[in-house]
Amino acid sequence: MNALKAWIQRYQLASLVLLTVLLAVVLPLALDIFRLNLVGKYLTYAFVAIGLVMVWGYGGVLSLGQGVFFGLGGYAMAMFLKLEASDPISTKIQSTPGIPDFMDWNQITELPAFWVPFKSLPFTLAAVIVVPTLLAWVISFAMFKRRVGGVYFAIITQAVALICTVLIIGQQGYTGGVNGMTDLKTLWGWDTRTDSAKYILYYVCVALLIGSIVLCRWVQTGKVGTLLLAMRDKEDRVRFSGYDVANFKVFTFCLAAALSGIGGALFSLQVGFMSPSFVGIVPSIEMVIYAAVGGRMSLVGAVYGTLLVNAGKTLFSESFPEMWLFLMAGLFIGVTMAFPMGLAGLWESHIVPWWKGRSAARRLASAQAPRGSVAAPVTPAAAEAAPSCAVRAELPDGVSRQGI
Repeated sequence: MNALKAWIQRYQLASLVLLTVLLAVVLPLALDIFRLNLVGKYLTYAFVAIGLVMVWGYGGVLSLGQGVFFGLGGYAMAMFLKLEASDPISTKIQSTPGIPDFMDWNQITELPAFWVPFKSLPFTLAAVIVVPTLLAWVISFAMFKRRVGGVYFAIITQAVALICTVLIIGQQGYTGGVNGMTDLKTLWGWDTRTDSAKYILYYVCVALLIGSIVLCRWVQTGKVGTLLLAMRDKEDRVRFSGYDVANFKVFTFCLAAALSGIGGALFSLQVGFMSPSFVGIVPSIEMVIYAAVGGRMSLVGAVYGTLLVNAGKTLFSESFPEMWLFLMAGLFIGVTMAFPMGLAGLWESHIVPWWKGRSAARRLASAQAPRGSVAAPVTPAAAEAAPSCAVRAELPDGVSRQGI
């Protein structure tokens, strides 16, 4: 137990423990299965958000095309599920049984060669991670080795998102076109539409999300995390110190792509379809909003930001169907203008000092009060001026206190 406590303190995982309790205990007990399934859907977006914390918050590289990697992971899993749903018995009314319905509609008479490996679940699970990572490596290696960054890199990622969307929609016979891949009902014969299956998939999503946060936190607390912060603030100094800046950026971008692919695969499993509407520019920008609202320097904050934005989207679209887009825009603009570091920055700069001041005031009052008398109230300002409260050490520029 002491070793676990020391490990939590070393990596500053107290907020992660609270998030785990919320996701694994509180929400399943408080919500019905329909709402819990919505939360599971939102958590798949959180994989993209924590990847953006690594790329944007720590690496200083803004990517506006993360929806591409989310979509690639989702389509990889959807291809396996679609092949399972397109067995010869279920598709016997088609002119060519045994192939997906959209292929039959487009006069394709046999399964394309690149679809055949996706009949294997192990290959599909590997493709969920490898395909987005490989594309991310090609893009980032080509750009970062030529020192392309900043707004130019953001524009290039937007262009990649647009190209992938057009490609998916245009190749309707192979990808399902604008409708995407639908009617994904079973996984190895296991019906994923039942309530018990939804609970299992939700907890699988939570476990993978927590594991991803721990992995990213391990990277942040190591040498790579320190170099990422240094590159974000003074890239030339890091380069002149002998480090290859491009390699670290490529690694971080590929890590974010792999996390996005995992989120996309879980989305296909929980929701039961995948379409190009999750690949384009608009969903990619929405995913940046999740990280911005939660805090682009906080992994746990990105998860809370994802849940808050999507809960607001659901609430506003249900209650104000004609105004919900304007309300969502107001929420984003208001939070980012009032709190540039997001909700995590608000917590660190206002709530934590206030709580510490109150705690110090209570300790000071109880220590100064004589026995048998009532202690006079002590203000937080007086507590901060007391000798018992040590002055917080200032951190170097670029280092945040937000932890995770």
